Amino acid sequence: MALDWIPRAPKDKKVSHRLYREDLLEKKEPPRTVYEKRPLLDPEGNPVEGLYVAWVILDNPAQYNSYTLEMLAGAASAFEKAQRDPSVVGVVFTGAGDRALCTGGNVPEYAEYYCHRPLDCQEYMSIYWLAFDAVWHSSKPFIRRVNGMSIGGGEEISGVCDLTIAADTATFGQVGPRHGSTAMGGACQFKSVNMTIEDAFWNAISCEQWSAYKMYRKNYIHKVVPVLKKDGQFIRNPMVITDKYIQDGEIVYGEFKSKELGYSAEEIEEAREMVRNLPKDFSLLDKACNDIMWTFANLYPQQVAVSLSLIRSQKRIAYERTKEEIVWWWAANALPYGEFDMGMTAFNTSKITGKRDADVIKLRQMIAQGHPYDEELFEAVMPKPKK
Repeated sequence: MALDWIPRAPKDKKVSHRLYREDLLEKKEPPRTVYEKRPLLDPEGNPVEGLYVAWVILDNPAQYNSYTLEMLAGAASAFEKAQRDPSVVGVVFTGAGDRALCTGGNVPEYAEYYCHRPLDCQEYMSIYWLAFDAVWHSSKPFIRRVNGMSIGGGEEISGVCDLTIAADTATFGQVGPRHGSTAMGGACQFKSVNMTIEDAFWNAISCEQWSAYKMYRKNYIHKVVPVLKKDGQFIRNPMVITDKYIQDGEIVYGEFKSKELGYSAEEIEEAREMVRNLPKDFSLLDKACNDIMWTFANLYPQQVAVSLSLIRSQKRIAYERTKEEIVWWWAANALPYGEFDMGMTAFNTSKITGKRDADVIKLRQMIAQGHPYDEELFEAVMPKPKK
């Protein structure tokens, strides 16, 4: 069958990969990146005159704050703007709303524009690097405020931050190998620094999602705070085991409740309904971010800057070791009928086909028979439009 049902950008479309564009921070509507200067607060919640915290907010809640090219460039510009403002003592990086910090790159943009455009993929990575470099060259602390899902490239671009404070409803994980990509934008590099290498292998490749408490247990994040309220009181995420550490000789703290761990279907569904329906209050999350900023603000700024630079170097070295080949790989991966094209197009056309994934087993079978990556293979493994 013909492939003209697949949405693609016009062949004459060209996007701008210009660097450091503060005009992107002035957009009035999503998708956008928002830059806000909020007063530094003392422990009593009083504003400190003349000192601020820069809040950089990915604002695209309709798509779980997935970042478009302009949002990515906006984040890099916002990070740089915060660094150049002497009244800013630190940066909080977060997402709009209560469901996600960020779920990665914008799939429609990837599937419809960047697939089949390898040279544009090279340009895209230059913007991505700018965001990282703006953090690594900054003299100010960066806090990742995780208000919900931190998935795929969203976990990676925010993973460059120095400390992570997470709502206990947040989830973390990678999705690249399931959708034709690789967690090469920070996860494969940073997680082998933060975690044991075996945890890094599994978390970055398996596409398994972990709770905030499990990520805390694995030394990946700094602090977890509750956000759900029942009868006016904060409660811990009922979908996650937090009231015990060991069960039958296994560590279960931070694991999602499951039948395998002894929870009934009714208990699991009840917990799920509570998470869906209970009100959320992010005041403890905001307070934790403010408390950290207050601590740093009371330390000599040059000493904070040097300390940050020295410790950041571990993650930076891990990334720099692989940075150059990444851009060429991503460009090659975007060629027509390759795995990136399959994965992103399948996800992007799920409303047309009813399926999010290509048939990877069939792909492997055809490759084992010597079939090349071409249009015939692409068509064979892709979901078909619903009749």
